[in-house]
Amino acid sequence: MERAYELAARGIGNTSPNPAVGAVIVRDGRVIGEGYHHRAGEAHAEVHALAQAGDARGATVYVTLEPCNHVGRTPACSQELLDAGVARVVVGTLDPNPKTNGGGVARLRERGVEVTVLDEPRARRLIEPFAAAIGRDRPYVALKMAMSLDGRITSRPGVQEWITCEEERLYVRDLRIAHDAVMVGAGTIRVDDPQLTVRPASHRLRPYVRVVLCETDTVPERSRVFAAVEDYARTIVVAPAGARERFANLRDVADLLFVGDDDAQQLDLTAAMRGLRERGIQSALCEGGPTAGGRLIAAGLVDRLYWAVAPVLLSTDRAVPVLAGADLATLGARVRFDGVEMVGADVVLTGVMEQPRV
Repeated sequence: MERAYELAARGIGNTSPNPAVGAVIVRDGRVIGEGYHHRAGEAHAEVHALAQAGDARGATVYVTLEPCNHVGRTPACSQELLDAGVARVVVGTLDPNPKTNGGGVARLRERGVEVTVLDEPRARRLIEPFAAAIGRDRPYVALKMAMSLDGRITSRPGVQEWITCEEERLYVRDLRIAHDAVMVGAGTIRVDDPQLTVRPASHRLRPYVRVVLCETDTVPERSRVFAAVEDYARTIVVAPAGARERFANLRDVADLLFVGDDDAQQLDLTAAMRGLRERGIQSALCEGGPTAGGRLIAAGLVDRLYWAVAPVLLSTDRAVPVLAGADLATLGARVRFDGVEMVGADVVLTGVMEQPRV
C-alpha cells in the first residue's frame, strides 16, 4: 500500500477533476503489476496495473481508492478486476462519489473476492480536494499564510518583504502544482506584482489557472500575472457585477468574472467561488494576502489551512497583521491541526477548517 500511495502521488495535479489513485498487484509475494491514474478520461490505476501484470488470476490488488463501480469515460474498475480473476483487494478508503460509494466493494464481495477496507488517513488525505468538492457548488479551498513569530506579514504596509526561507517557497511550489488554481487578492498584485507561476517550471497536463480577487479598485493591466505563459490559462479576475466599468482596463488581458447582483459593489466571495467552480476549477490554493485570507475564513470558505511561521520578529507600530478582519482566537478553535513539519528554518502547520454552523 505504501508503494500504491507513492504511485498515486505521481498523478497529483493532472487527474483533476478525478482523484489521484495508485495500484499495486502482488502474487506469491512478488509485485507483478503497478500503475496510477495519469489523467482524467484515461485509464484508471487498476487498469494500468492489470495491463502490466498480464495474468492477475489469484493475485492481491492494493489500491488507494475503492475501485469505481460505474461506466463513464472508462470502464468500471470493479468489473475489470473481476474479469481479471483477482482473489483479494485491499482498499485505502471508500470512494466518496455517490456513483460508487461502497458499490465497488459490494460488487467484488458479491462475486467472491475478499475485500479489506483500511480507511487510512493517508488515503483520505490523498483525495481530500476531490471528496470536498464532489456534489458541491464551490471548489475545495486551501489557504496558505506566512507570518512572523509575532503574527505579522511585513514590517509596514505596501512593502514587499520575504520573511520565509527558500525551502518554504519550494514547498509552496508543490502546493501550486497540486491545485487547479492559485488565487490572491488584488492588494497582493499591487504590492508584490507576482507571476503566480510554478518555478522551476513543471509541466501539467491540465493548464494552470491564476485568479485575482478584486473589489474596490482594478489592478494594472501590465501586472505580471497577466503575462502569457506556456501551460497557463488566461488569468481570471473576479469582481463585483456592479463594477464592470471599473475593470474595463483588463478586458484584453484577463478573463473577467463578474459575480453577485447587477448593482453589487462589494465582492460576494461565495458567489465568486461558485463562479470558479462553474469554470471547472475543483481546487484552489489561496496565498493571501491578509484581507483575502481573512474574508475567506470569515465566510466559511476555507477547507484546509497551511500556516507557515518564520523565526523573525516584525512587531512595530506599522507592521501588518497576518489576517485582516478575522478573530485569531476563533480561528484557532476551528482548525483541527493534523500536520506539522520543519521546512528549512520555518515551521509549517496544516489542518482542516471546521466550517461554522449556521
